[in-house]
Amino acid sequence: MSGIHDFIQSNLPRIESCLNETVADLNPLVKPVVSHILEAGGKRLRPMLCLLTARALGYEKDDIYPLAAALELIHSATLLHDDVLDQAELRRGKITAHLVFGVNEAVLAGDALLARASEMVTAYESLPLMRSVSRAIYWTAAGEIQEIQQLKNPSLTVDNYLEIVEGKTGYLLQTCCQSGAIVAGASEVLERSARLFGLNLGIAFQLVDDALDYSMSPTSTGKPKGGDLREGKLTLPLIFFLQQLETRKQEELLSKMKNRDLASHEQQAIIQAMEDLDLSQKTRAESERYLQIAREALHNFPNSKERLLLGEVLEYIKDRQD
Repeated sequence: MSGIHDFIQSNLPRIESCLNETVADLNPLVKPVVSHILEAGGKRLRPMLCLLTARALGYEKDDIYPLAAALELIHSATLLHDDVLDQAELRRGKITAHLVFGVNEAVLAGDALLARASEMVTAYESLPLMRSVSRAIYWTAAGEIQEIQQLKNPSLTVDNYLEIVEGKTGYLLQTCCQSGAIVAGASEVLERSARLFGLNLGIAFQLVDDALDYSMSPTSTGKPKGGDLREGKLTLPLIFFLQQLETRKQEELLSKMKNRDLASHEQQAIIQAMEDLDLSQKTRAESERYLQIAREALHNFPNSKERLLLGEVLEYIKDRQD
């Protein structure tokens, strides 16, 4: 994976510079909240996907960096909103912004970031690009709403959950790759391949993330094992667990999750039962079919070192341990 590591290290300073310039221009009341979420770090996967796709499809200009940074700002905005909705206490090992600055401040800072990112995208004067980014913001919000509604549903299926993941995670990663293709002036076939690659990579990324929540130690993830359970989030490992229970037990567990009434010993018992059933590995196995669709889409790209690096990203997701 040295290739993708080198690419990130060589491009990250430009991304961080664009992010810092954007933060510096924000309203002084918004700036501390945004700085808090950005300084927590992260893999900067979304801007890197935009850059890699554009380069793989022949775009060499440096004016793509603000677009890549805008996509990271959209992601950061969704994290601010997610943490409020989930009543999360930690994000990447740091206290969440809404607990530091207040719920209203975190929500409005997220809104401000979405607006600022949209403004940055308009500078490219491309209607297809603006349409793609706007749709990603819409579908991300719609996925969150769908997730909230489905928490009450004991018969939530794997397919239902995957629809939620498409909205919450998949569409933004799809847009990151599609944006790179649009800027590169790619053909309709290549743009479609970029969309397919990003969407399926995004779904796989989320499923592996779901699996890690029930298999990793707090030092690796920045939050306690089973954090999704404690936050009342219905993810794929937990759906697999619910399928092992009779309906009454399913309804009881979902009710306690929704009302945050799960006692600590109940949480630990569920987490242990999920480990015994190896549901994290079962979730990882589910991600493989999406990784394969992404691999097939990538085959349509012209040969280049960036195409190879995009393939490395898929392998990183498959083997991801943090």
